[in-house]
Amino acid sequence: MTCPSEVAPDSPAKRAAMPCWLIKSEPTTFSIQDLAKAPKKTTSWEGVRNYQARNFLRAMKRGDLAIYYHSNAEPPAAVGIARIVREAYPDPTAWDPESAYHDPKASPDNPLWSMVDVQLVEIFPREIPLEELRGVTALAGMELLRRGSRLSVTPVTLAEFRTIEKRAHTKPPARPTRPAKPAQAKAGKQSRR
Repeated sequence: MTCPSEVAPDSPAKRAAMPCWLIKSEPTTFSIQDLAKAPKKTTSWEGVRNYQARNFLRAMKRGDLAIYYHSNAEPPAAVGIARIVREAYPDPTAWDPESAYHDPKASPDNPLWSMVDVQLVEIFPREIPLEELRGVTALAGMELLRRGSRLSVTPVTLAEFRTIEKRAHTKPPARPTRPAKPAQAKAGKQSRR
């Protein structure tokens, strides 16, 4: 699997480098397993109500890849990859008064919020927990790992994408073990060293 920046369907000069993304979802709201069960393994990514995250949605292009991340989970983790299959369009949940994502300032004439459609590419063979991601030097600059970051959509570099993807296909790192306590000399006997 590679980010689209490595793929040139027509010619390398014809297609500009495309970014990769990270999209967050609470697994109790819509998990990657829910995406796998959706028709054509595709869903709309609605309900984003942060202007910066909305702008990132608007920057997504068809074919871009995204790390699918389970937030507010035990543990929070990168769990797979999705592909953007439809570029940004108005999010009708914003003007639906019955929707949990309703925004009274939005309307069909003033669609403040956008969504994209995503399709499942892969569920990782193993989840990469947040704690492990924090320990990877190559990921130190990721928005996800910045203290206080709560954006549900963020760009990731190709190197960050590859690092996460590679880790998902390798065994988890060994947990450090505590060194054994040195044997204590028995009372009455002295060590000659």
